[in-house]
Amino acid sequence: MSRKLFHYGAVASLIALILLTLLWELWLAPLRPGGSLMALKAVVLLAPLMGILKERVYTYQWSSMFILAFFMEGVMRTWADHGLSHWLAAGEIALTTLFFVCVLGFVRSFRQAA
Repeated sequence: MSRKLFHYGAVASLIALILLTLLWELWLAPLRPGGSLMALKAVVLLAPLMGILKERVYTYQWSSMFILAFFMEGVMRTWADHGLSHWLAAGEIALTTLFFVCVLGFVRSFRQAA
């Protein structure tokens, strides 16, 4: 597969995860009515965004480990939450998995080209 395809997949899944996090914690199913401070985790997701957009291999490498914390949160909340929050957590799992696979594919294709 093409390195560009992995790049676009990583960018799209990271931006979708940021949007999902904001919608989830502020409007759709916040922990507290009116929104919660859990929405600040979207700010943490901004940390790798510029490096991913600029195709910096180092950012791809560390973000592959960084995203696992969000995967774990999704697994725990899928198991513990009910209703809409359960399904949003399942979406978080799907997006983090897609991001992880795209990051690994990008780094692998970069190393094969070098």
